[in-house]
Amino acid sequence: MMSRKIVSLLLAIVMTASMLTGCGKKAEPDGTKTSDDTYTEKEVLTDNEVGAEYPQDWTAGNDEADGSADLENGGQKQEYKSDVAEADAYNSADSAAMKESATEDYAVPRYADDYVPYSGEEYSDTEENPFYSVKESPLSTFSADVDTASYANIRRMIQEGYYIDEIPAGAVRIEEMLNYFSYDLRRPDGSTPFGVTTEVSDCPWNRSSGLLMVGISTKEIDFSEAAPSNLVFLLDVSGSMSDEDKLPLLQKSFSMLTDNLTAKDRVSIVTYASDVQVILEGAKGSDKDRILSAINGLFAEGGTNGGDGIQTAYGLAEDYFIKGGNNRIILATDGDLNIGLTSEWELEELITKKKESGIFLSVLGFGTGNIKDNKMELLADKGNGNYSYIDSEREARKVLVKEMGATLMTVAKDVKFQVEFNPEIVESYRLIGYENRVMDDFDFKDDTKDAGEIGAGHSMIALYEIVPARNSAKGGKDSIALKYQDDYVTNTSQSKTDRTLYEIGKNSEYCTIKIRYKEPEQTKSRESEYPVKGSDYTQKPSQDMQFAACVAQFGMLLKNSRYANDSNIEDVIDRLSELDLRDEYRKEFYILVKQAGGYRGYLGVEDF
Repeated sequence: MMSRKIVSLLLAIVMTASMLTGCGKKAEPDGTKTSDDTYTEKEVLTDNEVGAEYPQDWTAGNDEADGSADLENGGQKQEYKSDVAEADAYNSADSAAMKESATEDYAVPRYADDYVPYSGEEYSDTEENPFYSVKESPLSTFSADVDTASYANIRRMIQEGYYIDEIPAGAVRIEEMLNYFSYDLRRPDGSTPFGVTTEVSDCPWNRSSGLLMVGISTKEIDFSEAAPSNLVFLLDVSGSMSDEDKLPLLQKSFSMLTDNLTAKDRVSIVTYASDVQVILEGAKGSDKDRILSAINGLFAEGGTNGGDGIQTAYGLAEDYFIKGGNNRIILATDGDLNIGLTSEWELEELITKKKESGIFLSVLGFGTGNIKDNKMELLADKGNGNYSYIDSEREARKVLVKEMGATLMTVAKDVKFQVEFNPEIVESYRLIGYENRVMDDFDFKDDTKDAGEIGAGHSMIALYEIVPARNSAKGGKDSIALKYQDDYVTNTSQSKTDRTLYEIGKNSEYCTIKIRYKEPEQTKSRESEYPVKGSDYTQKPSQDMQFAACVAQFGMLLKNSRYANDSNIEDVIDRLSELDLRDEYRKEFYILVKQAGGYRGYLGVEDF
């Protein structure tokens, strides 16, 4: 009888051949429709209506530009490959841990026979955002999201050896993939807590469309000079947390965080398993031995009474509340709640009530096999916090040390975006990602409606695929005042045009972006407005926009998106190879994409 290892290897070879022959094929998404009624008032375009009759070249001189770009990119690639010093530095430092865990048959899945990978994990999938007609639905409204858990979780799966078509679609949230990385964006000027960057260029996976990037960044804060923090560590020590990548990694992660606290900070620790225990209460951040002793003394056993644990943690946070400070619960768990409040709606109701006290809830996910991603994301979203997934000490250092301000210090809450497109230039649009953040257009100015939070030093990217307008029209019938047309437009008049999007937009505006937000301790929102002008268009997009487009396209391929058209993973790999992958995380992404495509062996910087 064949050994399990040989069977696994043969299975991997068959899967690799199947994947290579299937590249570029389109398939319908298998997600289920959500109950969100946001889409009911908008005209959703069908596949035949989107792109079928649009010009194939939407910018003047596309072919000429492509030719010069090829020459320039070739030079960039040669220059990049010669950058030995930077590559060696990265290879010897941050990639060492990845090399240790790699094997010669790295891409061979670790499961065989009848074992189903991640069968105990739970994800909430949502249908992708469709194209909307600008004439009928000129406004796109959504809430900010700076979570990063989806990317780290996907990375974990790929590094364990799973192919691109084996990643659960519900695990893929493109906005979290985009926002995992840092970008060179415009900094705040003092009038608002964030700077706004916009850019328009060609869409790399659909030449009939353009791509609009909206990026915001907040000012970085030195945590040692920030307002004092009142932190409650809410730690899952149930039996499901006994694995090495759960409680032991949790202990190392919170030890890193503790090392950066000071005497002005306060720390309490609540653990939950079958019952709930308060093992530390109101300790000074400088009392590190006491905090570390409590953390290192934890062990895993019993059930998962997360509901009572959350209520106890909020009680402690209220007892030690610091006015004007950072009051936050940090929940660390695999999300498996099986005692007390366990359903999503019960948890949502509890957290929604508690957040009004000014105490934020952030969530750190750990482990494999039984992750309850749906519950952890919900808790962070409703608790005015962020959601990160910790798969290694390296990721813990990124989230809790390097990006400590972004993780723990909120600079703007209930952040909402509303983009009004100009029908003279844009015929239709599609927001890439943010499916569970889409809001009703009328909720934008409603300050009672909850939205996302942004921390200090955060970058956030949103991408729209936009189709150039062929017709102009006026008329309409709605009560929201619009900038580019009277109201929501009906086809009362039309005039045919053959102009490209660049020609139409160069003396006009593509759209206007409105951002509404509250200061952390305020209840009334402020609003800022940013027009996207024709001058924002470029045939040679920035390195940031090119990289963001690669991340988005990879996410669409992971979701088997119908909007990815005939593109494939080789397209993403080729474009990434031409970019200046300036930091360790972008370099790691390039390696990850190649691994997802079935490339064997450890892929290090020598592949750049």
